[in-house]
Amino acid sequence: MPIRKLWDYTIDIKKRFVPRKGKVYSLLREEQEEVHEFIMEQLRKGYIRPLKLPQMVPVFFVGKKDGKKQMV
Repeated sequence: MPIRKLWDYTIDIKKRFVPRKGKVYSLLREEQEEVHEFIMEQLRKGYIRPLKLPQMVPVFFVGKKDGKKQMV
């Protein structure tokens, strides 16, 4: 991860911002747990921070050649 610099800043959301409705993808319980564990680990390490933005990003899993699934 890049080192935080003095010129790092937050992105303020404009007052007229309207969240877009996105498609909801169903995840299996194991996939939900993996996503939750990933997010909690990244928060703990300080790699990510909680958002103030009321917007979500889709997360889904794709199959690999060896039969396992990769989160994308």
